[in-house]
Amino acid sequence: MPVVLAAVLLLVLAGAGVVVVRPGPVADWLGGGADDTRTDVAAADPTPSAVLAGVDPNAPQPTPDGVRAALDPLVRAAALGDRVNVSVADVLTGQPLFGQGADDGTVPASVTKLVTAVTVLAARGPGYRIPTRAVAGANPGEVVIVGGGDITLAVDQDGFYPGAARLDDLAKQVEQALGGTKPTKVIIDGSLYSGPTLEPGWDEDISGYGAPITALMADGARGDVPQAKKDYEAGMHGAARVSQPDLTAGRAFARLLGVPTSAVSRGTAPTAETGATAGPGTELGKVESLPLVRLVDIMITDSDNILAEALARQVALARNQPASFVGAAAAVDQVAGELGLDADELALADGSGLSRTNRISPSLLTDLITLAGNGDHPELAAIFGGLPVGGWSGTLGDRYETAATKSGAGVVRAKTGTLTGVSAIAGLVTTKEGRLLTFAVLTDRVPPDGTDPARVALDRITATLASCGCR
Repeated sequence: MPVVLAAVLLLVLAGAGVVVVRPGPVADWLGGGADDTRTDVAAADPTPSAVLAGVDPNAPQPTPDGVRAALDPLVRAAALGDRVNVSVADVLTGQPLFGQGADDGTVPASVTKLVTAVTVLAARGPGYRIPTRAVAGANPGEVVIVGGGDITLAVDQDGFYPGAARLDDLAKQVEQALGGTKPTKVIIDGSLYSGPTLEPGWDEDISGYGAPITALMADGARGDVPQAKKDYEAGMHGAARVSQPDLTAGRAFARLLGVPTSAVSRGTAPTAETGATAGPGTELGKVESLPLVRLVDIMITDSDNILAEALARQVALARNQPASFVGAAAAVDQVAGELGLDADELALADGSGLSRTNRISPSLLTDLITLAGNGDHPELAAIFGGLPVGGWSGTLGDRYETAATKSGAGVVRAKTGTLTGVSAIAGLVTTKEGRLLTFAVLTDRVPPDGTDPARVALDRITATLASCGCR
């Protein structure tokens, strides 16, 4: 169906009966239950106005010559440095319209999350939920909590991620399953993951935006959840993280069971005997994450690095690879190839984009976005719901406000990426004549202290696509 993406952009959440007029946290769009928080923030918002005007499938298509004439002077902006790789294509036809180093691997920063999103949706499916289980230990009174990789897991109803699975619910299941047996020890089984917990290519200072990646974790390893929620509501997404996320979550679970934190240790769950309904290894309870369609939305909207790493490892598990940085990268590459993307233009070390050793070509990104919207893989359309909108939401909320860029407000929808010396953007834009284009602009030699000028230069490129007929 050639115009499916036009509907996807506005109605990807229509299954929940929601009209999308203002992008926001996924729980606000799909509804997360009575325990949802942040409703006070939504109430304080101004009256919403429509964004992302409808796409005209009969709109005239820009020409390669027209796009080149419009973009050539902009991609040479000094603020972008001396390595600017670009791809622009028409979504309806898939025709390339502009390329400069389009097939060259470039440091993508958080734009990497688009690849993670597409591959986990393809590998697991939008409805998959990540389990956290509790099983009986080898000795009476021992409870083993088995991490499944759900980093959104909350301790109780006051967790960071609205609608998340909760440890207090799991504890109630365990107490009911044990009957009169009092828990005396909690063992943390994080053996689902292997390898280092920090990727070697990460900068030394990732404070607030990264943490050790463990199979058991609560609230994205945030150390002070109430403060993190206040900061989030104020537009600040960084938060202090704990150094041992698995132990922190395990101790919280122990407190819920009435077990002293001194009786918490790491270990491995025993294997249950076939057909056993009691004894070591038998399941005492299980809780499950939000479905992947919602986790992907959160990851993209908030550029959640830790969630991105967890989702990349779900790709690894789905393809029988080790749930490690290396295994996840191999699995993502495999799934990208299965989808028909040129995996030779993809070399990843992580799923979040924190690693400076990642390389993605701009053309792979525009191919990926076109694939997600052309109707051949409807399960991939979930990536569009969380994309920030220019001048409106997420990392684009305070951009496209100048005279030179305001034409992009409301019609550019994209994922951004920023590291020191790296600035990137990839997504979609509706031209003034109603044509839907996909673009990716990646530069990894931004001049020192040039992050803000580089962002403005990227905004000018995408805003120009919005305003020009380019024919």
